[in-house]
Amino acid sequence: MTDNRQWLLRAHPVGRPFQDGDFEMVAAVRPVLGPAAGPGQMLLRTRWLGFDPAQKGWAENIADYVAPLKLGDVMRSSGIAEVVESHNPKFAVGDMVAGLTGWTEWLVSDGTGFEKTYPGLPPTAMLSVLGTTGMTAWCGLFKLGEPRPGDVVVVSGAAGATGSMVGQLARIAGARAIGIAGGADKCRWLVEEAGYDAAIDYKSEDVAARLAVLAPGGVDVVFDNVGGPVLNAMLGAIATGARVVICGGISRYQLGRMPAGPENYFNLVFRRARMTGFIVLDWAAEFPAIRKRVAALVADGRLAWRVDEQTGFEKAPETLMRLFAGANRGKQILKIVEG
Repeated sequence: MTDNRQWLLRAHPVGRPFQDGDFEMVAAVRPVLGPAAGPGQMLLRTRWLGFDPAQKGWAENIADYVAPLKLGDVMRSSGIAEVVESHNPKFAVGDMVAGLTGWTEWLVSDGTGFEKTYPGLPPTAMLSVLGTTGMTAWCGLFKLGEPRPGDVVVVSGAAGATGSMVGQLARIAGARAIGIAGGADKCRWLVEEAGYDAAIDYKSEDVAARLAVLAPGGVDVVFDNVGGPVLNAMLGAIATGARVVICGGISRYQLGRMPAGPENYFNLVFRRARMTGFIVLDWAAEFPAIRKRVAALVADGRLAWRVDEQTGFEKAPETLMRLFAGANRGKQILKIVEG
């Protein structure tokens, strides 16, 4: 039965943005378990896919914290899948599970790397507020940013899935949150819905000049998802003892190479500040405990989350590319519909 559609990686997009030809959709044989299934195996049907800027680094084979992707491999991604058949005592038929599914409609797993979706919330929460996105926001802000009441926290890429959470968490911690995003609509959404105190439109405003007005005493925590000139402007505005958290660099993903170092980096010396990069998987052992805390904030209405849901497995590449065009608001996901 060749009714298992898959998207395969056909080119490493180094030095350029993604292109349509980087992926090919093929019809593969649907996996089956049957009586010879190994212990612990289960048959999964993908229901949603999650999309992250980090997938550019995975496709380029620049990100060395994950195994390289070879040409012809199924494109790696997070997903939510339904358990269709199970020989695993931890998972029952009908369970929804979250993990690395890849761009495939069907897969077989022994359960490694998968966990049940969180009770009481939609399954897609495990791709967003309770998934890697939420864990990245929490760990980057609280483990490294260490916001204190009265601090000023500035977030670039603030309208994205991670950025929109960081601002809310900063407010919960008693800090003042300033978001940087592209376009008047996104900036309006940051203030009116995502809970930011102020927003800067980098497309029409001078970021450095606006920061001087909005944070005259300097910025205590920088949470950067962009890199390039925006990071440079934020470094120029840091306060004494500031903590600069480097989460991502979506400007780099489009270049396909490392950008030039920020001119204002020496402000780290003048302000006795620190700048730290991180990979959220370093705190994976703490995810269950953090997830409970985040879920409690969602339940009592203090933390809002949003997904940008597209529909149709055939749209996987274009849905990924939405991230790099800045088209998404909240976590970018794709609902897989049955043919």
